[in-house]
Amino acid sequence: MIFEQVRTGGDRNFGYFLADRTGGCSAVVDPSGRPELFFELNQSHGCELKYVICTHDHSDHTGGANDIARQSPALIVMHKLNGDRADLPVEDGEQILFGSLKLRIIHTPGHSEDSICVLCEDILLTGDTLFVGKVGGTDLEKGAREEYDSLHKKILTLPDETRVYPGHDYGTAPSSTIGREKQTNPFLLCKTFEEFVDLKANWAEYKRKHGIK
Repeated sequence: MIFEQVRTGGDRNFGYFLADRTGGCSAVVDPSGRPELFFELNQSHGCELKYVICTHDHSDHTGGANDIARQSPALIVMHKLNGDRADLPVEDGEQILFGSLKLRIIHTPGHSEDSICVLCEDILLTGDTLFVGKVGGTDLEKGAREEYDSLHKKILTLPDETRVYPGHDYGTAPSSTIGREKQTNPFLLCKTFEEFVDLKANWAEYKRKHGIK
C-alpha cells in the first residue's frame, strides 16, 4: 500500500492519499481544499482515482472533493446522512474495496452526526473524532455523549497498535497509536462521562495549567 499524509494548510489540516500498488488505483480522504496536491500525488504514482472520501461534511474537509470528482472517475464517499451529496453513501461497518485494499467505515457521531473514521489495515483516519492528545469539539450534551460512546465503544476497541492519523495537526506529533492515546490523551483517561464533559467545559483552563497549545 502507498500511504501519504498531506499537509493542506487551513487550520493545520491533514488530507490523505492511499493507493494499491498492484491494482493501480487510489483514494483521497479529506482533500481539504487542495485537490491539486492529490492530483500531483496520483499522477506521480500512476494511479486511477477511484474514491474521494470525506470524514464529515465540514468545508475544511470536503473542500476540493467536487473538483476531484469532476476531473477524475472518483466517486464522492460520505456517510448516508448526507443524502445525494454523496455518490456512494456509506454506513457503519461498510467496506469499500479497491484493488487488494479494504477500507472499513466506522460511524463515529459526536463532532458531527455524519462523522466517520476510515480503517485500512492498521491505519485509522480519524477526521475530527480523535486527535493526538485531544478529541473533536462538541456541545456538552448530545454531541459529547455521542462522541464519548463513539470513542469508547468503537475506536478504543481497536488493537493498541492501530496507527492514528487525525484530520488536523493539533497535537505534539502528526500521528499516534490507539495504545499511546489510551495512556496519554487526557480525554481518554477520563473514567466517566461526567469527567469527560467536565474536561471539555474546562479545556482552556486545563491547557493553560499544563502548557498545552
